[in-house]
Amino acid sequence: MNASSKQYFDILLVEDNPADVRLTIEALNDLKSDKRLFVAKDGEEAIDFVKGEGEFVGASRPDLILLDLNLPKKNGLEVLEELKSDPEYKRIPIVVLTTSGSDRDIIATFNLHANSYIQKPVEYDNFLEAMDTLRIYWFKTSRLPPR
Repeated sequence: MNASSKQYFDILLVEDNPADVRLTIEALNDLKSDKRLFVAKDGEEAIDFVKGEGEFVGASRPDLILLDLNLPKKNGLEVLEELKSDPEYKRIPIVVLTTSGSDRDIIATFNLHANSYIQKPVEYDNFLEAMDTLRIYWFKTSRLPPR
């Protein structure tokens, strides 16, 4: 599907830190983004959301997943492994968005077929710039697979 042909895009943010959730919401609002943001607060909720199970029956399949690594119940690596090993969901782009800059984490996520790895900037202006770059790349420049 051509990114420019859709009216909006669905992003699933998988993040357990309320401050980081607020930061992401603020950034998308400041960017006047036409994206719908959904939040899963742990790895199990993320899997349920993507698969449309449990309390998320009928949820819209995300066009992009922003995934933290340090999550309760199922960590980000487990979520990444489960989704990327399932033929039904492996084409959903997953961007790891985490505070870790560890080479070990970066290698592990790419070994599990993450589409990108972004270390969360500490300063808001830098975070806003990272989110704008992400928005431009995934929703204006690249072509997403059809649902």
